[in-house]
Amino acid sequence: MLENKLGITNSVELSKEEEKITKLKALKLFDTNKIEEYEIGTFKGLSDIHKFLFDDIYFFAGKIRKENIAKGNFRFASCMYLEDVLNKIDKMPQHTFEEIVQKYIEMNIAHPFREGNGRSTRIWLDMILKKELNMVVDWSKIKKEDYLFAMERSPVKDTEIRILLQNALTDKVNDRQLFMKGIDTSYQYEGYNTYSINELDNIYNV
Repeated sequence: MLENKLGITNSVELSKEEEKITKLKALKLFDTNKIEEYEIGTFKGLSDIHKFLFDDIYFFAGKIRKENIAKGNFRFASCMYLEDVLNKIDKMPQHTFEEIVQKYIEMNIAHPFREGNGRSTRIWLDMILKKELNMVVDWSKIKKEDYLFAMERSPVKDTEIRILLQNALTDKVNDRQLFMKGIDTSYQYEGYNTYSINELDNIYNV
């Protein structure tokens, strides 16, 4: 159970509030064009995205984690070396699709935050693709099982994730509905599916 600003002590309740609040923040990030102010392809830019999404919930929003974390049998980058790792990722090229995928994989291995890495980093990836290739990912075209398997394999072999992403590329870079579908899919990858972003948009942004 993560310490949070909401004073919630029930993990199920926290999960629901986190999903609701951060989906609405993601939509605001798009609607206000605030995301266009952030650095693209750097940890600073990713940190700004993470802070914007999670600052109402967690004290650690946008901050480099101080704990070692793992998922299943995979251990993400040691917190002892995390700043050096992130500096190296910042310097990685991002001019071609292949370079961008490699940079995304390395940032996933780094997993710089205590929570919310995947959701923030997928937005970060789309911003790189938009700037460099005038494309974004239609995440709704990538099934959860395929994505998770490909990302699990990616530190050893990037073929699967590269093909999945390439087949889901679209030039609808400013399409609000596409962005909203992408956020819902991104959250489903992490097990968050209580709220539809369309429903939240209709309730809170009338």
